[in-house]
Amino acid sequence: MPPLAASALPVEQPPAFLGVTQSLTAKLWRDRLDTRGAARALAISQRHLLPEMLARVLAGRGVEIDAVPDFLDPTIRKLMPDPFTVTQMEAAAKRIADAAVRAEKVAIFGDYDVDGATSAALLAWHLRHCGLDPLIHIPDRLFEGYGPNTDAVRVLAARGATLLVTVDCGTTSLEPLAEAKRLGMSVVVIDHHQAGLELPDVDALVNPNRPDDLSGLGYLAAVGLTLVTLVAVNRELRARGFWTGEMPEPDLLGMLHHVALGTVADVAPLIGLNRALVAKGLIALRRRDHVGHTALMDVSRLNGPPEAWHLGFLLGPRINAGGRIGRADLGVRLLLEGDVSEAARIAAELDRLNSERRIIEQAAEAQAEAEALASLGLEDKGSVIVTASEGWHPGVVGLVAARLKEKFARPAFAVALEPGGLGTGSGRSIGGVDLGKAVRQAVIDGVLLKGGGHAMAAGVTLRKEKLGEFRAYLESALAADVAQARHVNELLIDGAVSARGVTTELVATLSRAGPFGSGNPEPILALPSHQLAFAEEVGQAHLRVRFQSGDGAVVNGMAFRAVGQKLGQALIQHRGQSLHVAGALVLDRYQGVERVQLRVLDVAVPDPGPAVIR
Repeated sequence: MPPLAASALPVEQPPAFLGVTQSLTAKLWRDRLDTRGAARALAISQRHLLPEMLARVLAGRGVEIDAVPDFLDPTIRKLMPDPFTVTQMEAAAKRIADAAVRAEKVAIFGDYDVDGATSAALLAWHLRHCGLDPLIHIPDRLFEGYGPNTDAVRVLAARGATLLVTVDCGTTSLEPLAEAKRLGMSVVVIDHHQAGLELPDVDALVNPNRPDDLSGLGYLAAVGLTLVTLVAVNRELRARGFWTGEMPEPDLLGMLHHVALGTVADVAPLIGLNRALVAKGLIALRRRDHVGHTALMDVSRLNGPPEAWHLGFLLGPRINAGGRIGRADLGVRLLLEGDVSEAARIAAELDRLNSERRIIEQAAEAQAEAEALASLGLEDKGSVIVTASEGWHPGVVGLVAARLKEKFARPAFAVALEPGGLGTGSGRSIGGVDLGKAVRQAVIDGVLLKGGGHAMAAGVTLRKEKLGEFRAYLESALAADVAQARHVNELLIDGAVSARGVTTELVATLSRAGPFGSGNPEPILALPSHQLAFAEEVGQAHLRVRFQSGDGAVVNGMAFRAVGQKLGQALIQHRGQSLHVAGALVLDRYQGVERVQLRVLDVAVPDPGPAVIR
C-alpha cells in the first residue's frame, strides 16, 4: 500500500495555551505553533542567532529558515516585480508617457477613501514633475457615489482633458467610461477591486484582480499598484530620452509616505512587496520631510516615530473624514500642498471633521446595535446582521458595520435610507466569509440595484422594500460559511512572558518582524497568573488596567472599547484576582518618556494548578 501524501495526514492541533479552553470572552487559546512550527522556530533562533521569542513570531507567520534575512529587511529592489507582468501595463505606461511627451491635459479620477486619495496624489505629483498640470476629481460620496459618473466625465472632457486616468476605481464603471471614449478621451484604469464578468472598453485596464491577470499582485492596494505603474512609465520615458538635466527622472521612492499610508489604511495584507513599501514608507514618514504628512502627524498629536497602526488609526481616519462628511478632495489637497501654513490649515479642518464624524458615528452605532440585538434575539440566532435607518449619514455606515461585525462576530451591514426609499450601505465580514462575492451575485439576481467589493468589505445600493429580501438572501448564501468561521473562536498566542520581562527591549526585538497589520498579525503574548491590581474606566469606553506578577513587577495596560463588552465586564468583575492575560505590547510615549503598555485582548481564570511559562 503506497504511503499517504503529506496533505492526507492528520493535522496536529497545538494544545490549549496555558490550558485555556474557554476564556472569559469564550475563546480557546491556542499556541500559534504546532510541533513542526516550534521546531522551525528553534532552527531559526539557532541559525540566525535570534532571540527565542522573535524566532517564534517569525515561525508563526510562516517564514522559512532561509527566508529570515529578507523578511527582517524587506527591500523594494528585491521585491519589485517587472511591471509588465501585469496585464495591459505596457499599454498603460505607453499612453501615460505619450501624455507627458505631448504635454496633454490629463484628468485623474480617484476614490474618496485614503487609498484613492494617496493614489491620486502620487499620480498627480508624478505628472506635475513631468511638466503637466493635471485635473483632479474626487467624487462627493453623497451626491456622486463611488467611481466615475457620466456628469463628472463630461465636465472633465469640457475642461480639455484628453486622457482620463482612474485610480482605485473604474473596473465596473462601464457606461461612464464608455462616455469618456465617446467624448474623445483615452482612458487608463488603475484599480485593484474585483472585476465583474464584463470589463470596460478602455485603452488599458491595469488591475491584477481581473480574471486574465497572472501577475500575482492582487494583494496590492491601489496606491501600490499606482507606484508600480509609475515605475513602468519612468522606464518608458527613459527609453524615449524624456529625462534630461532640466527634467530629471522623479524619485518614486521619495514618495513612499503616500504608499505606506494608503496600503495600511486600505487594510491590504502586509506580505510581499507591501511589507517593503510600508516598512520603507514608515522610515520616510519619520524623516518628517513632507509638508502634508507632517501637518497630519502634528494635528493627530503623534509625537514619536510613526508605526503602522498609527497610519490605520490616527492618520488614515483624518484623511477619510474629508470624503465621509466634508469636502472629498481635502485629503488629496493636503498631500499635494507645499506651503506649511496652508497644510496646517487643511489638516486642522480634517481633524475637526474627524471629531464630527466620531459623534455622528457613535449615535448611529448605538441605534444600529440596538436593532441588531433585537433581530438576533435572546437565542443569538442569525448568520448576518443587516441594520438600516433614515437619518444615518452615508459616510459612517462602513464604520458602523465594522463595529457591529466586531461586537457580534458575524458579517454586518449598515444602510443609510434616504427619504425617497433608496438605501446606500456598507458591509464588513469575518475571516472565511466572502462578502463581495455574495453582494455581486445579489446584484445579478435582482436583489440589489448596485453592489460590489471584496471578501472583507462591500458596498450596496437597494430599495427600502428590498431590505428583508436582502437579509434573507444573505442568510441563505452565507449561513454555512458563517457557521464554519464562528465555530473556531480561537485566539492564537505567540508566547508567554511575565511582567518583569515586559521591557522596551522586548518590544524593539519583536518589532523587527514588523510592520504588523493585515496578513502579518502583531505578536500576541500571554501573561500567566497575574493579579489584576487596578481597573478603571477612561475616555470613550476604555479601561485602564494594571497587572502584577508574583515577584511584584507590574505592567500597565489598556482594554480599548471594552466597557459594556464581555472583556470589560470580565475585567471589572475580577479586580484583585489572578488572571491569565493575553495582549499585544506597544510603546506609549508621554512627555518624552517611553513606557511599555499591554493592549489587553482577552483574560482567563487560571486552573488551580501552577501555570507554566513556555
